[in-house]
Amino acid sequence: MSRILVAGVDTSTQSCKVRVTDAQTGELVRFGQASHPDGTSVNPQAWWDAFIEATKQAGGLDDVSAISVGGQQHGMVLLDKQGRVIRDALLWNDTRSNVQAESLITRLGQDNRFTDDNNDEPEDIHERGVQRWVKAVGSSLVASLTITKVAWVAENEPENAQRIAAICLPHDWLSWRIAGNGPVEEGEANLDALFTDRSDASGTAYFDSVANEYRYDLLELALGRTNVALPRVLAPAQVGAYADSRIAGINIAGGCIIAAGGGDNAMAALGLGMGSGDVSVSLGTSGVAAAVSEQPAYDLTGAIAGFADCTGKWLPLACTINGSRILNAGCNALGVNFDEIAQLAEKSVPGAQGITLIPYFDGERTPNRPDTTAQFYGLTLSNTTRENLARAFVEAVLCSQRDCLEYVKALGAEVNRILLIGGGAKSPATRAYAPGIWEHDVIVPHTDEYVAIGAARQAAWALSCTVNENASLPDWQISIDDTLKGAPTPEVYEQYVAYRG
Repeated sequence: MSRILVAGVDTSTQSCKVRVTDAQTGELVRFGQASHPDGTSVNPQAWWDAFIEATKQAGGLDDVSAISVGGQQHGMVLLDKQGRVIRDALLWNDTRSNVQAESLITRLGQDNRFTDDNNDEPEDIHERGVQRWVKAVGSSLVASLTITKVAWVAENEPENAQRIAAICLPHDWLSWRIAGNGPVEEGEANLDALFTDRSDASGTAYFDSVANEYRYDLLELALGRTNVALPRVLAPAQVGAYADSRIAGINIAGGCIIAAGGGDNAMAALGLGMGSGDVSVSLGTSGVAAAVSEQPAYDLTGAIAGFADCTGKWLPLACTINGSRILNAGCNALGVNFDEIAQLAEKSVPGAQGITLIPYFDGERTPNRPDTTAQFYGLTLSNTTRENLARAFVEAVLCSQRDCLEYVKALGAEVNRILLIGGGAKSPATRAYAPGIWEHDVIVPHTDEYVAIGAARQAAWALSCTVNENASLPDWQISIDDTLKGAPTPEVYEQYVAYRG
């Protein structure tokens, strides 16, 4: 009996990865990858081109029975009535809409229609606005979230705003294209065929993941109207469409199903098999600390994003714009590679003899400081050495993520296990100092493409539900490379907090 194959797609900031997988075991069968262009504003056609190239590298999808797409969250894709992309997509790490984020917070704080009659609200308008956004959609606004980007277009590109017929996210758009949809020369495109899932929708700030419905009243604050198509929000194991046979499943009787897909962080949690009490720290382009929760999270300070996960639960997370690129900056500045910066850092001491780097190179999201830049503190003539600077770069990565962990714990999330993933997890320096700075043992799963694995796992789940609607998630095992241990070094984080403020 031939095995059943599914495909997981990771359309991330940096590249598209296609993982063809055994549906029963989760075993890797074939893999392909293609790069995305740099920048914070990208033509979605580049994602499609990369998907096609990655698919070719993976040996094609003719024999695949189900496919699912995990994608970078928050990216704003605007379509006109003919399904044409109106302007380049503004990605999660584009901070130009910070002004609009602050304006929308203030406007909600001032709008009497959103008064909470059951609770005492703060007198400060901004604080009141933050709390109202959190209560409405689980998160307060920062420039990363989709609704702020919509508001930016409405204010700065009114002609483009008038053309908007649909708003979707990167994974929504790619799934729509895989199903054979796209721009048309005449008439109107099938925009009603757009679909998404609650994890990715929860990152828009115009979707309530508890009520499972869009908040058109909030979207109207940003766009000035509500007559736009938004993707259908599917249940976790629901089928969204069938793939165009020219893309996938031509050799499969009945065709290849397309599952709901999801946001990259939720897909990574699914790929890791995370449950309650697990926290993942992902060091990629961004840095993310995410915890699986049985209950929705409402952080009235606005520091934690109360997103949904891909299984019907929630995934409160704190995200930094600056992740492993902090190490890249250190390598570039010192003229070394990852191994060499670790060797330099090892010759220093915890706290880098008083040097601290606050690593907000591209502004920051957690804490919300979009207009700041990175700064060194504590430099003296005696301690300014390559060894101490190397140590400060490494400690900055880990202290920034310790901030995220503290936010998650303050919300009441149980932390039994910390799992370290992402490109930054490969750094020997990161591995050496994470347990001490985080003051917790750290589990390092085998380096793999967990967003793509999560997408493949969801595809297998959706496929099994076409036969048995009560089918459970397939039980795929992950390999653990190491459990990192180390003596606590609380002085490093204390020094960081003192300078960070």
